[in-house]
Amino acid sequence: MKRKNYAYPYLFWMTIFAVLPLFLVLLYSLTFKNGLKSGITFSNFVRFFEPIYLEVLLRSINLALISTIICLLLGYPIAYIISKANIKHRNTLILLFLIPMWMNFLLRTYAWMTLLEKNGILNKFLTSIGLGPLNIMYTNSAVVLGMVYNFLPFMVLPIYTVLIKIDRSLIEAANDLGANKIITFIKVTLPLSLPGVISGITMVFMPSVTTFAISRLLGGGQFTLIGNLIEQQFINVGDWNFGSAISIVMMVIILISMGIMNRFDKDKEGVNLW
Repeated sequence: MKRKNYAYPYLFWMTIFAVLPLFLVLLYSLTFKNGLKSGITFSNFVRFFEPIYLEVLLRSINLALISTIICLLLGYPIAYIISKANIKHRNTLILLFLIPMWMNFLLRTYAWMTLLEKNGILNKFLTSIGLGPLNIMYTNSAVVLGMVYNFLPFMVLPIYTVLIKIDRSLIEAANDLGANKIITFIKVTLPLSLPGVISGITMVFMPSVTTFAISRLLGGGQFTLIGNLIEQQFINVGDWNFGSAISIVMMVIILISMGIMNRFDKDKEGVNLW
């Protein structure tokens, strides 16, 4: 009985802040309002599949995939190095890596604007050594850079968590059987760390594909991503029905991507940082 009583606040919280908002978004996506008329419709979803909006979706997925791949290429070696460090130094390295994440998300993005702008610190340095200014601000590259910087810890942490849990006796057994470090990594470490890799890919891809602050600040409004499109529909245009439909479509895409990634995860005890 006591356990059931403890569950009530949780159920209330989930209902108010998760279930009810999702229900309202779904309701808005399936309705229309034209003056005094309103009703059920699928036109909001049909509208989303027009070429202009599909272009926005594909651009968002493309940049999110690029950011996720870069985070993986950078994050795995970082996590591996930290996991191999002396146990006394691991927490310090993780702390140093996470300190920037304690700052406000927008402040970190504004900091990159200061670095990358035409008269910013980076271009002043490049000019001083004769390399000339780097015109990266308000481009796809600037947006990808912002995504990688902000979401890289989401790749490092789950991979690191899996790596430190790998049974050292398995690596020692591979060495005893004559495997060198490269073979041991390919045959033992990498397969055992795949749950962390899959978790990291999911945790980076989801915020990357729906981000709007990074693309608005570092992209300068030169192009629109799906997060910006949703923001515009709710705040600027006032078309909550279409904005809700886009949100539902994105939620379905994210759930499908998570399902696909989980199919590759054979270890049901994979990393869980939620």
